[in-house]
Parts: sequence; C-alpha cells; structure tokens
Amino acid sequence: MPSFSRIGPVVRRRLFGWTDPAPDALAGRAALVTGATGGLGRATAETVAGLGARVLLVGRDQARLDDLRTLLTERHGEDRFPAFVADMASLDAVRGLAEAILEAESRLDVLVDNAGAIYPERTPTADGIEASMALMAVGPFVLTAALLPLLRQSRDARVIAVTSGGMYTQSIDVEDLDGARVEYNGPRFYARAKRAQVALVREWARRTSGSSVTFTAMHPGWARTPGLTESLPGFDRAMSPILRTPDEGIDTIIWLATAARAEIESGRLYLDRRPRSFDRAPQTRLVAAERRRLWDVVVGRAVIADPAPD
Repeated sequence: MPSFSRIGPVVRRRLFGWTDPAPDALAGRAALVTGATGGLGRATAETVAGLGARVLLVGRDQARLDDLRTLLTERHGEDRFPAFVADMASLDAVRGLAEAILEAESRLDVLVDNAGAIYPERTPTADGIEASMALMAVGPFVLTAALLPLLRQSRDARVIAVTSGGMYTQSIDVEDLDGARVEYNGPRFYARAKRAQVALVREWARRTSGSSVTFTAMHPGWARTPGLTESLPGFDRAMSPILRTPDEGIDTIIWLATAARAEIESGRLYLDRRPRSFDRAPQTRLVAAERRRLWDVVVGRAVIADPAPD
C-alpha cells in the first residue's frame, strides 16, 4: 500500500536523489499522447509540452481537444500541439488516426499509450471485440503497428504503456480474449485488458530488439483522476488521504521519455523509475508461449499484417 500511494514517490525521491529533466529535455522531439484531455493523459501532455516537445494530442472529444490545444498554445506562445479526434476502441478510428498522423507528421519520438476506461457493463465494439480489450490492447496495438515505421526513423524512440496495479490480480485466457466465458465485472475486465497490454509490450520489445525503439510499461501508482473518482468512488473516498496527484502519477512516464537511453531497459515494467516484476501471483502469469500466442490472436483480431514477425 505505501508503495502505490503518494508515500512511495516522496520517499524514493529523497532516497534515490531523483532529479527533474532539463527544461528543454524534449525540444525538437515529437510526442503522441492518447487520452490527452483528462487525468494522467492531460498531465502528461502539459508536462511534455513544457519540456519543449511537439505534442500530438489524441482524444475522443473535439471540444476538449480544442480547449487543451488553445491553453497550451497560449501558455507556450507557439502552436506545436496538433489535435486528432479518435476513439481508441474503434479499429476504423485508429486506422484513420494513424493515416492522419503519417500524412501530417514527419517524425515521432515518443508514444504514450494512456487512454483507458472502465465500462459498467459488457460492451462489444463494432469490430466485435469486448470494449475494454479493444480500448487498451487491440486499438493501441493497431496504432503502434501503423506508426512503427515513423518511430523507427527516430534514433531514440520510446513507446510507453500506462498500465494499472489491477493487472496483478487477473489472468487471461488467450483463446477467450473477450472473456466470453467470464462473468463480467468492469474493474476486472479493465485489469484483464491491462494484463494483455503489458504482455504485448514484452512481445514488442522482444520482436524489435536491437532497433532504435524501446517499449516499456509503467505503473503510475494510485493517482487521483476523474476516471478513478467516477469508476471507483468507494476506493477514491477510502484512499483519498494517500492518493498520488496526477503529477506524481506521471513522474515515471516523464522519466522514461527523457532519461538517457542506457538507463531504460526495453520490455520492462517500471514503478517510480525502477523496474518491477510483471507478476505477483503465479496463476496470473503469461509464459513466453502464451505471449506469442496472444500476439498472433491480436494480429488476427486487428485484421492487419504482422508488424514484427517472430
């Protein structure tokens, strides 16, 4: 509990002598943030903008994107914040997003896979995929696959997936990705999708080993966000005194985006700037063969060519 709460970063900052990135740490680089209009995504977008990055803002709501773009432009005195409307749970929308980015942008150095939601009831998408899995696993996979050639043009590209401690509690049946044989529960299916997301990060890292792109996952700890308050009000009230602020929650995202390449190990999960175990219980573990099979299943559900054949 102390590790995931705000106690963790406060103690570790002092213990390990954390330093903040230089004010221009991302100058000349381009960063894409999904779910950029609220919670951790907004905090990430505002912070990387302050570090000099061109920030590609992705969200579902045009008005909220416009408001954020206006705020950032006024704050920094320049318009380097293109906005793209897309629902990451819709494969058609994700494909359209990727096409728009590839047409408009000449470089991409950081991709932050942050968009997430807890659905109150089982919801299939138009693609026939359970919505949690579509939003947090299959949709981001399609986007990453489409943008991989652009990322590879960077000498030092970073793909950062924002996960959740809930994934430690859940296993997934790779042959039942949508959980058709599992009783639906919103937080449980959110955690299942995050478990798949992290397993795919490990596969991306293995299959692109030696390239200029690193793939990592990070756990923000328990951070107070509008999504947490709305989806888990009881937890929010009970843990209120020790919840992290959004800025504390995104610290590791910013560190993974700005630290020297030698400090980052591709294929790892980080909490508070340190690599952590992917599993806390043996029954939730996906072994290597299952991760390979998950990759193949997601490629099939995404209806795309394999972006990084084994």
